[in-house]
Amino acid sequence: MSENGSLNPVEQNDLLQQITLLLTHALPPGWGECTIVHRSLGSHTETLGQLRLVTGPGLPSPFDPPAALGELFERLRAGMYAPGLGTWFSAVFTLTFPFSYDVRYDREGEPRWQTPPPPDAAEAERRRFPRDPEHTPGWLGAPPAEGMRIAKPFDGTAPDGRPEVRRPDVPDDERDAMVRYLEKAPIVLAARSYDADALDPGHARNVPLTYHTDGTWIWPGAVGYYLRTHGVPPEPELAAHIRRRGFQIPDVADPVRSAAVATITGSEAS
Repeated sequence: MSENGSLNPVEQNDLLQQITLLLTHALPPGWGECTIVHRSLGSHTETLGQLRLVTGPGLPSPFDPPAALGELFERLRAGMYAPGLGTWFSAVFTLTFPFSYDVRYDREGEPRWQTPPPPDAAEAERRRFPRDPEHTPGWLGAPPAEGMRIAKPFDGTAPDGRPEVRRPDVPDDERDAMVRYLEKAPIVLAARSYDADALDPGHARNVPLTYHTDGTWIWPGAVGYYLRTHGVPPEPELAAHIRRRGFQIPDVADPVRSAAVATITGSEAS
């Protein structure tokens, strides 16, 4: 089997050509269109086929694909793995006489199994094709919580008790978008009260006592507040992460939110 992520587009196309060739040799005379659905999770797979003949009522009938076809799809699936993003769970391959094909992949949706996978299939999938939390669909379950980092509002405390910041400034043209990301990302923990402003103690208590997450990072609401109010930049690694995301907040599945809470509180995620 191919190593994870080892297939470039040309090699992927070569495997699709092998799938086409194998099918054309296995299909009966008079075929017009054949659709193959390959589903996989961990080591559990199923490969199903439907066949439409040129003559006859035009309704598709079941087709039993050769076993080697599933092996080719598994090589394709492993070779299309992208670090942090995972690979596809389902592929729909449609071959139209004589050699025209179309293929569609689903990297997010839970497969519609005819034969349900074993209970440990999701865990095996996460081990075999690791995904970042923000790219893990809720039905697949939460990845290990230890992968999430908690950002701090400041770098330390000066001898006079004031916070210290030793970070690159956020450029003016990025500031609003970064504040929006920090403040609009899902809140996973919140108190009803507010904290005092450490840089302006005489100011009203407006610092939110919240924690946000995007599935990769966790940060207190103070991070967004201090950037918006005083221009205090977030940790450089967090700022770079937000830029890489194009300032777009991802969907964060419930199991990932629970993992974030477990990271914050130091408890085990349920």
